[in-house]
Amino acid sequence: MSKQPEQAVSTGAAFATRAVHAGHAPDPQTGAHVQPIYATSTFSYGTAERGARLFAGEESGYFYSRLSNPTVRAFEEKVASLEGAADAVAFGSGMGAASAIALTFLKSGDEVAFMGPLYGGTEGLLRGILGRFGVTVHDAADLNDLKRVVNEKTRLVWLESPTNPTLRVVDLNAAADIAHAVGALVVVDNTFSTPYLTRPLELGADLVMHSATKYLSGHGDVIAGVVAANADLSAELRLHGLRHVGSVLGPFEAHLLLRGMKTLPLRMEAHCAGAHALAEVVKDHPAVQAIHYPGLPQHPGHDLAARQMNGKFGGLVSLDLGTQEAAWRFLNALKLFTQAVSLGDVESLSSHPASTTHQLLGEETLARQGVTPGLVRLSVGIEDAADLIGDVRQALEAGGRPH
Repeated sequence: MSKQPEQAVSTGAAFATRAVHAGHAPDPQTGAHVQPIYATSTFSYGTAERGARLFAGEESGYFYSRLSNPTVRAFEEKVASLEGAADAVAFGSGMGAASAIALTFLKSGDEVAFMGPLYGGTEGLLRGILGRFGVTVHDAADLNDLKRVVNEKTRLVWLESPTNPTLRVVDLNAAADIAHAVGALVVVDNTFSTPYLTRPLELGADLVMHSATKYLSGHGDVIAGVVAANADLSAELRLHGLRHVGSVLGPFEAHLLLRGMKTLPLRMEAHCAGAHALAEVVKDHPAVQAIHYPGLPQHPGHDLAARQMNGKFGGLVSLDLGTQEAAWRFLNALKLFTQAVSLGDVESLSSHPASTTHQLLGEETLARQGVTPGLVRLSVGIEDAADLIGDVRQALEAGGRPH
């Protein structure tokens, strides 16, 4: 594929500078300051000889937007820069990215280990789909269990940190050491942390994926996924997981992602500050039986999160209100937190994972992973923290009173 116009930003520039400038520069033909939207399915390659070279991978260039498009490429290069990766491959959704990883790097007879809970769709892929194709999947309870279940057949170790929705913090360095000892690749879903807080490649990961729908977009108007990795793994993923499967990101969506990512550092600062303020206020409320937020000193992963998340703790807070009835009353009483799946928007969102995103995992798995009937996940937006705290307080009072 062709490179974008030479960028003014260097790889050594600060994160906030790269968030704005990485991946694109003024268009050399028109001088357009913002990356143009290349709304075309195909590209002329001029001669039959050049077409053959392009399809064979012997020459770089654009020839079909399912494989690469200049607007999409700008998004990929921005993600690669922020994650500290050699390259990145964009997909039409986070699950498209996850499925592409599985289809590219697994075959019948391989094994996968993960430390749950993961996003419900990812667990559904691992538990419900891969077994049909002869792949064995192990759910490791902790690092010791991970060490027990990995073996010479383990091809992938799949991690999230913090986990969805219990906000458990996983020691990525330690998990990567365990995986690499048996020759397995480490996949880290970095959706919750974003590269502003955590860069898993620096901690031993091999592939870093995002549901770019969430914080990378930040505005609730895009469905997208992306995977960052070294050049060889990215090339393999582009060939098999994108070219042969086709979960393609469109140029319009890439344009919105490029626009959203320019403010990623600013938004993450606001998300983190709001979540921390909220957690501090509600942690002792009598209606809250447990609070999951790594920024609190009593969280079992607090010290690890402080080291692994750039001194911040993310924009998610999960509350356990004891019962599904109390959780639903609380959710129905919220006014500023919209009830909706997804997260990472500038608007605050709320959900009940056990009955929505994680419903298909079954009661036994949910109980083992701590996704209780009373658990509520709050995605703290960038609204004024005092307003959000007031909303949660009044909803907690309402949640304690049956209708």
